[in-house]
Order: sequence, then structure tokens, then C-alpha cells
Amino acid sequence: MLAKKPAPIRVALLCICTLITSTGRAADWQPKTAPLMTRWAADVTPQNVHPEYPRPQMVREQWLNLNGLWDYTITPKDAPRPQQYDGQILVPFPIESALSGVMQRVDENQRLWYRRTFTVPAEWKGKRILLHFGAVDWEATVWVNGRGLKPIGDGGYSFKTLNPAAEPHRGGYDAFTFDISDALNPDGVQEIIVSVWDPTDAGPQPRGKQVRNPHGIWYTPTTGIWQTVWLEPVPTCHIDNLKVVTDVDAGCVVVRPTIRIPLECSTLYVGRNFWVEIREGNKVVASASSEPGCSSICVTLPNPKHWSPDNPFLYDLTVEFRENDTRHSPETGERLDGENGRTIDRVSSYFGLRKIALSQGKAGVTYILLNNMPYFMFGPLDQGFWPDGLYTAPTDEALRYDIEMTKELGFNTARKHVKVEPQRWYYWCDKLGLLVWQDMPSGDMVDTGGKPEMQRTPASAAQFELELTRMIESLANHPCIVMWVPFNEGWGQYDTARIAELVRKRDPTRLVNAASGWHDMRIGDVHDIHVYPGPSCPEPEPARAAILGEFGGLGLPLREHTWLAEKSWGYRSFTTPAELTDAYVDLIEKLVPLVTDGGLSAAIYTQTSDVEIEVNGLMTYDRAVVKMDAERITEANRKVWWRPSAHRLFAP
Repeated sequence: MLAKKPAPIRVALLCICTLITSTGRAADWQPKTAPLMTRWAADVTPQNVHPEYPRPQMVREQWLNLNGLWDYTITPKDAPRPQQYDGQILVPFPIESALSGVMQRVDENQRLWYRRTFTVPAEWKGKRILLHFGAVDWEATVWVNGRGLKPIGDGGYSFKTLNPAAEPHRGGYDAFTFDISDALNPDGVQEIIVSVWDPTDAGPQPRGKQVRNPHGIWYTPTTGIWQTVWLEPVPTCHIDNLKVVTDVDAGCVVVRPTIRIPLECSTLYVGRNFWVEIREGNKVVASASSEPGCSSICVTLPNPKHWSPDNPFLYDLTVEFRENDTRHSPETGERLDGENGRTIDRVSSYFGLRKIALSQGKAGVTYILLNNMPYFMFGPLDQGFWPDGLYTAPTDEALRYDIEMTKELGFNTARKHVKVEPQRWYYWCDKLGLLVWQDMPSGDMVDTGGKPEMQRTPASAAQFELELTRMIESLANHPCIVMWVPFNEGWGQYDTARIAELVRKRDPTRLVNAASGWHDMRIGDVHDIHVYPGPSCPEPEPARAAILGEFGGLGLPLREHTWLAEKSWGYRSFTTPAELTDAYVDLIEKLVPLVTDGGLSAAIYTQTSDVEIEVNGLMTYDRAVVKMDAERITEANRKVWWRPSAHRLFAP
């Protein structure tokens, strides 16, 4: 059955400036041709490549998109900055991808260089200018106008430490930012140079399923810039981050903004306060301000609406950093601005009121609850690879399409497998209503000699925990995410109990799946097994929920929609869509009694789409075909959406 292209879904964002400049002639650029291309590849041009504001949970009105054509070259790893470049690459597609226009491998002994120029809009004069990278795999060093930069971190307003040698950012999945204000020329053309080194599986760093020699379940690597790059003007004192924590039981939300202030201007924070406004559509339903010097605002929501896959309701949120004489009426909450009151900085966001928890029912069986009601989570393993863009979806519409098809086929969940997506993927899960189990990308996979845990070097452990912490902190506000998965099938698994506790301390509001498959250490919130084809259920426990973290893997290669003409791979292979459909329906019918009578709380089917030579997908790798009878499998899937009553599960 051909998958239908969905009608456009429009997202209401603030007016955004998307001025795009380029260092080269866009007319000269052409994509390469991969073994497969998606239908969205035809929509990609240097003028419109990922034009959407990339950070939907902290939106500002003004910004400058730096996606488009950059100069590139590849040098030996230890070579100096190049004076000449080989050609042009379309950012933000990784250099190995067809949509980059290069489609060339870069190994661990080489370094990838980028260069582009831009001009700062005149209306930004007097503002600090931030340079944001959504993600670069893996080690990125940046210069602006020849001056080396240090990423902004927890150590303060860091740009005062200009360093000609620069300081790299290490991490392939997290966003990072530079304050480039003091490196800018007074006017005219500005230059950015980025160098990237990525050892892929020659190093111990988190990398997921990327390998230098793809085979089986291991895929083509991503090197370099693979998410949006953009500039943003901000006040000297500006909102740096938002932490939003909801409480379903109390019907309230706590908003904790943080401010970035130059060290020499720290007194500017004294006497200032925050103001928040919460809306349902265009209607303001609540507002509040903090006390001067306080950075936490608790707001009670009238007639609170819960977020779930059945009703993915999102509240809109505005946060302002204001002068200290702004007050609110104690009766109405209306703002009472003094003569000197003014807004210093403003950002827009959203949140969903959602709770995920465990509860023990009858016979000592523990179940997963969503918003205090038993809720069976069922969905596909989602790898997040694209034949033409690799780690980077060709367009935002393509990114959204996988989520829409997952819902259309009768699922309510996706397990994002050993990859972290751009923020817009999680936005669409929030918006459309899809629960997410978020894996930590694996790395440092060595032979443990049959032991359940490996011994990492201090440097390897420190990097893993740094990137794990960044992942949790960067995604913490998304209501769609309900579970963290630090380890999968023993890949790089170490100090499991300590890592599970680290995750829980960083985020006590979500479930912790300490080890998905293989090496269960009897800790965490769930006991997760993998069975192919399955299904099966772990023995119910009084303290942990039983879940099936992977099963299925029914394979079918479809001619003209495969990565390779021969030697495709699946856990169990079929020859026709009809055979595959029958096998899938039979598999799901066997799953139902495990839910209704066996105490199973969740199941993840392998997988959303084919990936390279692996043909276990519900869809082909190019997303052109749903490989089974969509109506039959949707009907089967929705039977698993069994809503166990609270009386049956919890009554004595």
C-alpha cells in the first residue's frame, strides 16, 4: 500500500526573521544520488534548507538562519587551518549524505573544515550576538574572523576568554553556543570557520549505530554539522534557559528561567524579576511574577487539561525578564506596570501537563500509569535514519511524517533508538501526541568476556556521562518523553546502578529503564526484555513494570525500494506483503493476552522503517510504501490499546 502524503500541518510561531546568506552560487549546487532518495529530496534547495526555527521551546522573534551552502575541505587530522577549499556543502546535511552534495567519507585520520560568511543585520546593533549549533558530530572547533572561541558553559559569560587556539565542543548530539560579539568586525562581512574531527567507531564516544564499515544492523556514519546553525541577537542580560516542571496532582506548573549575565555586570540582576503568561490558544488563563532575585515561579492552572496521545493538549507560555517595578493585581493577576517598567528579554515556549508513574495492582503486579491511569505503551523502534540525509531528515515535513504514520498505524509510542533527534522531532511528538522512550546513544562497545558490565576508562566514562547529562537537560521540557534508557543490549554498559541513579537524580519525573534487553541488573523502574520474533513477557514483579523493549523484526525487501539490490537482512524474512501482513497480525494477536492477563505494560516492535540493508520496517527506507495492509495492521494494533480499568487492576 502506498503511504499517502499528509496534508500540511502549520505551527504557530512568532514572526521569525529567516534571512539566509551563502558563500557561493546556489545555482551551482546539486545533490548526489544515493541508492534511495525520498520524495522530499526534490524540495531541498540551498535557499530553503530547514528554514524553521530550530528551538520551539525557547523562541525569539529575531534570528538569522545560517543553513545553506558553506565551503568545505578535508585535510589530514593534524593539518593547520586551510587556505583553500575543495567545494561547497549544503548545511546541515552530513558530508556522507547525498543531500550534502558531497557524499564522501571522512575517517578518523582526517579533519573536515567548513567556512562561510555572513553580515549582521543593522537592527541588531548594540545586542550581544550568539552563534548556535544544533549538533555537530563529534568534536567541533570554531573561529570567527580568525579569533578562536570557547563554548558558553556553566562557568559564566565565557567570551571574555578569547583564545587563539580555540576550545572544542565534544559531543555529537547536543546543542552548543558561542557569544561571538567581541569577535565581530564593526561592519561588513564576517567569517566563520569550523573544524570537525569524528573517529566514529575508532573512538569510545557515544555514536549509536554509526560505524566506519556498515553491515547488518550498523549503518553509514554522520560526520560534521547535521543540525541547523543560526545567529540570534540578545540583550546583555538575557534568558539563557527554561526549566518547566508540571504537577498533574496539584494542577500547576513551575517555571524556572535562568539568566546569563557578564561577570562584570552581575549587579544588573539585583532587583529584576520574571513574569510568565500561560495561554490556551489566544486566551490567557494564568499569569504570575517572581519576587525580585527569585528565579522560580509556580502557577496554578484553572481547570487543568492533561496531555496524552489521545489528547495532546499544549499550553502556550511566554516568559519575560523585566525591570523590578512590574507588579500584578492580587485579585486578577493583571500586570500593573510602573512608569519605568520595561521588558529586558522575552521568549515564547509551551508545555504539556503530563505525569508518568508506577503503581502496584492486584497480585503484586506493577503497572505503568499515565496521568494516574493504567496505560499500555505500544509503538515501533525508531532509528531516525534517512537514505538521502542519513542523520538529518530532508525536510521538516519528512521529520513529521514518521510521527504521523506511527499514529495512523495505531501506535501511541516510539522508542528513539540510540540517537538523539533535533528539537523539532520532539516538538512534533508533543504536538501530535506520541509517547517517547529516549535512548542514550551507545559507544565504547568492547568484548566484555561474557560479563554483564564492562570497565570503561575514566575519560570514556566522563564523556558518556557528560553527553548523557546534556541529553536529559536539553530534552527535559518535552511532555512526550516518558522514559530514559541509558543502555541497550549491553552496548557499553557499565556501573549500571550508579548510572541509573544519576539519571533519576537529573530527572525524577520520568521512568528509568536501566538496561533495555540482555543484562538486567534488577534495578530501575522496568524489567525490559528483547525477544525476536516474540512476543514474550518478563515475570511480573512487585516493584518494577514488565515491558517488551524489542520484538518482531519481520522483514520484507521490496524491489526498487531497497538500499541494496541483494543481500538485504531481516530477523525473519517474507516474500510478499500478504505473507508479511498475516505474520504481523498473528504476532500481535499473541501479544494481546500478555497485556490483558500477563501483566505486560509496554511493547516495542522493530521497527518504523527499513534502514540501509536492514528490511524490518513497517515502511520502506524511502518512506514510499507501507509494506503491509495498513488497515489490517492498524486494526490489530488498536486491539493492544487495551485500557485496563483501575477497578480490575487495583481493587482488592
